[in-house]
Amino acid sequence: MRRIPANALAATGWLLLMGPAWAEVPMAVVEYVEGRLPGVEFMDYVAAGKVIRLGPRDVVVLGYLKSCWRETITGGTVTVGTEQSDVQGGKVERNQVKCDGGRIQLSAEQAVQSAGVVSRGLNLTAAGPEPQVTLYGRVPIIEVKGAGTLLIERLDQPDERFEIPIDSRQLVRGSFFDLARANRVLAAGALYRAKFAAREIVFKVDPAAPASAPIVARLLRF
Repeated sequence: MRRIPANALAATGWLLLMGPAWAEVPMAVVEYVEGRLPGVEFMDYVAAGKVIRLGPRDVVVLGYLKSCWRETITGGTVTVGTEQSDVQGGKVERNQVKCDGGRIQLSAEQAVQSAGVVSRGLNLTAAGPEPQVTLYGRVPIIEVKGAGTLLIERLDQPDERFEIPIDSRQLVRGSFFDLARANRVLAAGALYRAKFAAREIVFKVDPAAPASAPIVARLLRF
């Protein structure tokens, strides 16, 4: 009888223990869908192990939240990974975009658990609040999950502050508000605070950020 090495057993056990946790963590966001893909829609989060089956002319674009890989996939069978997809029988074009890999990956609930406070563990420096996330697009798409008033204020200059009443009909998939709907373009290199309901987050816009950018580069999650 062949004996299985102890380290292999340990690794297998770790994967079994971590499997359910990985299944709950979003690894990528669906940035575009062309065709009829059951169970997959624009702005869906997908977890590792998710299988997407595409027809020959179907297209899906995935933006990975941790690795910042952006994949345009045509046809075939796609298995979502932790940093990129495994594509069988289809065509994939990958390019790595600028995004705050890892820091945009946490869900709101996980962020609260890890920080211990609703504001995601705001750190103060001599220059003011330290940004918790950096955006690489000047028109954020913000996950707010419901109607309410979104407040965005600039922290490095006091003259920029605006409130946006958000109706549920303005939300994509009931959760996402694109600042383009309010005709707002933020300043490159600026430091901002966003508040919605009981949550707030401090973020910076990269100095070289363009107005137009892939979703994964401009996604802001409370």
